[in-house]
Amino acid sequence: MLDLGLPGQDGVSVLRHWREQGRRLPVLVLTARGRWSDKLASFDAGADDFLTKPFLHEEVALRLRVLKRRALGHSSPILQAGPLSYDANADRFTLDGAPLNLTAQEKRILAYLIQRKDCVVSRNEISEHVYARDLDPDSNTLDVLIGRIRRKLGVPLIQTQRGRGFCLTEVDAV
Repeated sequence: MLDLGLPGQDGVSVLRHWREQGRRLPVLVLTARGRWSDKLASFDAGADDFLTKPFLHEEVALRLRVLKRRALGHSSPILQAGPLSYDANADRFTLDGAPLNLTAQEKRILAYLIQRKDCVVSRNEISEHVYARDLDPDSNTLDVLIGRIRRKLGVPLIQTQRGRGFCLTEVDAV
């Protein structure tokens, strides 16, 4: 999120500088300025979305979810991996259409893996993106959580790539 009204700086210039440096992160511009010229300048500088104040916090959260989903290459909020389905808008998993009962940590891990389906995801990457703190590399916490998720799935969707990490794949690809 970037506010155009930064103290002592112009938000459009900051955004333009980011893009010139090659930063590709999705950017939602928030501003009290609602003129067409402000929107045009923001989008020309590389903004992905634009929201004028006042706004509901729920709308900001919704737009951020959409930007994140698109940044990962997903146009639909529903992600599939064999019998597993994830509705990113509702933050809900189903297995063969039945709700999957997961803890908050299990859900965050599985959501991260399904968003990167068919890619090997390292333990460190999971730690950085799923936990508020880094996991101790010698800890077996992640292994325990992955084991619980595997048992709840009942199908071999999550593969361990020894020394590399974990990969969520279609059942047929296993």
